[in-house]
Amino acid sequence: MTDLETRAAPTRAGALRRAAPALAGYAAVRALGLLVLFLWSGARDKSAYTLLTARWDALWYTRVAELGYGYEVRLANGDVHSNLAFFPLLPWLERLVAEVSPLSYADGGFLVSLVSSLAAAWGIFAVADRVYGRRAGVCAVLLWAVLPVGIVQSMAYSESLFTALAAWSLYAVLTGRWVTAGTLALFAGLTRPVGLAVVAAVWVAALAAFARERPAAGAGARDPQDAPDAPDTPAGQEVPAVPDTPAGPGTPAAPADPGTRFRRLLGMVLAPLGTAGYVLWVGHHTGKGPLGYLDVQAGWRNGFDGGWAFARFVADKFTSFPAALAGVGLIIGVASVVWLYVTGVRQRQPLPLLVYTGVVTALALCASSYFGSKPRLLLPAFPLLLPLARALAAARIRRSVAVLGGVAVASAVYGAFWLNGSGPP
Repeated sequence: MTDLETRAAPTRAGALRRAAPALAGYAAVRALGLLVLFLWSGARDKSAYTLLTARWDALWYTRVAELGYGYEVRLANGDVHSNLAFFPLLPWLERLVAEVSPLSYADGGFLVSLVSSLAAAWGIFAVADRVYGRRAGVCAVLLWAVLPVGIVQSMAYSESLFTALAAWSLYAVLTGRWVTAGTLALFAGLTRPVGLAVVAAVWVAALAAFARERPAAGAGARDPQDAPDAPDTPAGQEVPAVPDTPAGPGTPAAPADPGTRFRRLLGMVLAPLGTAGYVLWVGHHTGKGPLGYLDVQAGWRNGFDGGWAFARFVADKFTSFPAALAGVGLIIGVASVVWLYVTGVRQRQPLPLLVYTGVVTALALCASSYFGSKPRLLLPAFPLLLPLARALAAARIRRSVAVLGGVAVASAVYGAFWLNGSGPP
């Protein structure tokens, strides 16, 4: 078996105790964000709960839960906004909550989002802890919590649910639980179109595992003394786990037993079934074949053009001085995302994390519409935060707390300002 598939993982109770500081910190940050939102909204005579559960995409999800698919809005310019654009897992869960409790569909969406956000935080911790150690795991969770768009994690949107499924699927890949990884990827594919990123991560990791087991000509068993040195660790900091990545191209590994290989193959088969199943169903439902879902997205003026429309959107900002400042900010933001990804590559993040992050980032930045939503679409790309988490973990605790505390306050204020605006997040 490969080292990826034989390393023992902690028990569930032990894992929860290990993650407790990260989850407590996450809950505190989200509570601060909600408190500021309720105070801000109250001062403006608005309902914070309505902003969280009954506006923008949240309304579309509750309509799917209540009425099923088939609802659409025809705009004056000829565009058709169909609820077929919204994947079904969140509405299914909203309906389930409403059927087994006195809660409404909107209440169900809010409850699912709260529970999912905690599950996502735990999954992010598990991945970061596995790769870089406990302190980096705590920092990664807190960084995810204090993102400027972090308030979305508490909305009746699908971002928290998707991130939870994606994070735990990636963790299952890192620990060699291939059937679990494939099953979670299946459900992620029923949550958002970007579920393709989870499928890609499972497939690439599985294919890499098969490739490492193939005997190389003239290559014998690997000498343990040839293993890479452990990463440098600052004094007083725990030694992190070594990432589950091959030492280099062509590094041989002992063949896995037939049961492991079968489970790995089964995980690969399960992973794409959610995305493929829903897309094919939409094509059948609309009578437009396998590409019917793309027509639905086109009705929303959404598509994939390699980032050309986004580049023109940024360039248009430089036609006037005030807007030029926003254009500079957008360029800095995109450059920061690219820099974080390149840093993750240089730090040798595990291959499934790099594949997942690359696909999420590409789909977010290269979509041809809804430019203001791009920060929200990047929310599931949590491995981008790992280089920053490592830096914070290496710093003095007092300095890290001060940085994260200040950013948490700024994020809470920004989230309240943002949701009390006129447009969707």
